[in-house]
Amino acid sequence: MARLRGIPISLTLVLLAAPLARAAGAEHDLDWWNLFWRVLNFLLVAGVIWYLAGKKIIAFFRGRRSGIEQELHDLEARKEAARQELQDVEQRIASLDREREAILEEYRARGEAVKQEIIAAAEERARIITAQAQQGAQNEIDQALTAMRADLAEAIAEATQKALAESLTPKQHEALIDAFVTKVVLQ
Repeated sequence: MARLRGIPISLTLVLLAAPLARAAGAEHDLDWWNLFWRVLNFLLVAGVIWYLAGKKIIAFFRGRRSGIEQELHDLEARKEAARQELQDVEQRIASLDREREAILEEYRARGEAVKQEIIAAAEERARIITAQAQQGAQNEIDQALTAMRADLAEAIAEATQKALAESLTPKQHEALIDAFVTKVVLQ
């Protein structure tokens, strides 16, 4: 309210200074009656305006003031909400970093487990391949021994046949064949 009282006073001073500025020009004589009527005219017009619209002017400026205060309050609330949102976003970012590290650690652990499984499977496969190779080698050795025994048996049989052929008589030879045939048939 004190501010509003200063407005008419400052307007009065301006109106009073205008004739003085004019008087400083060509004329050095001041027309006091003219100034008096002008000031009185201004005061009457200002008084009528104040009487008719004073309350509305005061309400306007009070409303404007309260509107500005409300806007400042709203801006402070929005600022606080933005600050809170910023903190939430920063926390989510920090949480995302921790979550990313946890996911990476989990995948590293899974990768290590898969690696161990692959190594174990490869070792098992190598053991199986080694066992198969040993079995194959043993089978080949057995086949070679069997072949050698067969060759040896054939060679012994030939040598025996030759020795027997030289030492057996045809009658002894027939008796030997009959005994062999009888033995084979009975089994």
